[in-house]
This record gives sequence, structure tokens and C-alpha cells, in this order.
Amino acid sequence: MAKWGEGDPRWIVEERPDATNVNNWHWTEKNATEWSKSRLKTLFEKLVVEDGAMQCEITKLSEATGEANCLNRKSKLIFLYEWSLEFEWKGRIAGNDEEHKGKIKVANFSEEYGLKEVDIEVNTENSTKFDDQLKHLLKSRGVPVVRDLLGQYLRELKEEYSKDIILPTKAETAAEVIRNFTPLNVPSAAAAASPTANSDKSKKTTVGVKIDTEQLKLSEEFHCTAEDLYRALTIKEMVQAFTHSDCLLEPEKGGKFALFNGMVSGDFVELVKNEKIVQRWRFKSWPEAHFSTVTLKLKQKENGTVVEMNQTGIPSSDFARTKEGWKRYYWDSLRATFGFGALLT
Repeated sequence: MAKWGEGDPRWIVEERPDATNVNNWHWTEKNATEWSKSRLKTLFEKLVVEDGAMQCEITKLSEATGEANCLNRKSKLIFLYEWSLEFEWKGRIAGNDEEHKGKIKVANFSEEYGLKEVDIEVNTENSTKFDDQLKHLLKSRGVPVVRDLLGQYLRELKEEYSKDIILPTKAETAAEVIRNFTPLNVPSAAAAASPTANSDKSKKTTVGVKIDTEQLKLSEEFHCTAEDLYRALTIKEMVQAFTHSDCLLEPEKGGKFALFNGMVSGDFVELVKNEKIVQRWRFKSWPEAHFSTVTLKLKQKENGTVVEMNQTGIPSSDFARTKEGWKRYYWDSLRATFGFGALLT
């Protein structure tokens, strides 16, 4: 016979203010369906996707069929969700007065599939060349944003519905429970490792996912021609050389890039050969659907090339790491790899 106070801790009644679900042994459940419908509506309605003269906007969440629940059993959190979603969109093209419409359908969005496996279909009401152009815009630019926002919904679902469902034991505080649990079936962004440094901060704004952001301006001089520097930034083999890793690089308008084993990714917005590169740029650890905008201007000088960099939309919490990353992993590495620190002769 066990001594007083010993034995399987799941069966020991502890001193608890609420005296319920001791040691979190019993099955508890929270229904998140109505909250999910409201949150999905807020995340997606009025979402705008644009590219030059083309602009599309999601106007309505017309269908949200499914459910979401958070379960606790033996101190394990399980998130079960299954949704079929349909959005209505409208779009315009500059120079064409007609408004175009269609739908975006999301299928098999559930805990059984990863976000990359979720089917997202774009349809148009008509089949004109303008409808086709807007459809292409939504498929190339809109679908990735929709996928990112679905990931944001899952993170918020986890944060909102993990509260108070695992109750603290005698030895724990409620804060410790929330901090220490390991949820199941909910993807999270991996933190990218990079040095931090003190740096000057400029104006703050709030964008997209309602986070404080800052702007970074840098000017760097390289002892090479503008053509050589442009090639080093846009030729895959050269990018792989100075980043010391494999990469995805599609140096054309709308083309994708992923560097440092996917820790930095985005797409090309504008390229002017030997003069200018504009990118949508993000760290993997940033909130999904949040991108900064990087503009690199190359200016040929007598003894080299000056790069003027302007990056907007950097999360304030990551400003120092971002600035140090550019210096160490871009500028210094470019000089060391290709000899761009030596004077031209």
C-alpha cells in the first residue's frame, strides 16, 4: 500500500482553488467554431492584392462550412478543425472601366493536411482577357497571401483557445502552464538565427498584421562595376557562393527567391539591369503574410559602385537583427567572396 501522499499523481487530489479537473486528467473541450468564422471574416475581407495597373479585393466571406475545437486530455492540447471556405472578389485594370468578379475556394483545410497541401482555387464569372489577367494575378500573388493568412488564423486559434484549458497544478502557476505546453497539429514559424546589434531606429508605422515596423536605410560602397554587383545579386551560382548555401532564385518580375536555406524569402517586384532591384522580403520567423519592401539602387562611380538600400516594413522587434544581417551576410560576404573590397585599377 502506498504511503500517505504517494502514488500515481493523476489520482492524488491536490489543493486547488477551483477543485476541478485535477492534474488535467479529464477530457475538456472548447468550441471555437463561431470565433473562427468571425476571425476568418476579419482576416480576409477587404484584403487587397495588386500589381501595377491591376488590383483585386476580397469583398466577402460567402461560405464558411465546418468547425473548430480545442481539446485537452492528460495535459495534451489537440486542435481539430475542418473548413470549406469561399470568398468573393472583385478586380479592376487601369484603362478598363469594367469591374470583374469571381470566387476563391478553399478546400481540405483541416488538421489532417499541412498548409501547403490546402487546395485554393480561383474562379472568374466571365472569360475575357481581363478576367484571365486578374485570375493570374490572384493565383500568383493572392494564393500565397491566402495561405499565409490561414496560417495566421491557426496561430491565433492556438493562442486564444489554449487559455485556461490546461489548469495549473499545485506546483504550477497559470502562466507556466501556457508557456510550457506543446500544442498538437498547429504549425508555427521557426526562428531564424542571426546576430543582433544596437542600431539607430527611424519612423514607426503599423501595417498589415498590426505590428510596429521601422525603416532601414543603408549606403555601401563596393570596389567593382555596377554590372558585376548586379550579376552577383541576380545569378544563382554567384548568390549561392556568397550566401554559402543553396538557393531559389528567379530574377524576373514576380519571380520567387529563397536564401539561407529558406530563412529569407520573397519575390522580385522590379528589376532594372545594373541599376535597381526591388523585392518583397521577409524572414521566416516573421508573422505570416508580412513582408518588408527592399529597394537596392546601384550607382556607378569612378572607382566603384555605391548601393543605396531602403527597407520598409521591418518588425520593430527584429530591426537590429535585420540590420546586422545585411552587413554580415550580404555586404561583408560579397566583398570577401568576390574581392569587391579591393580598389579597381
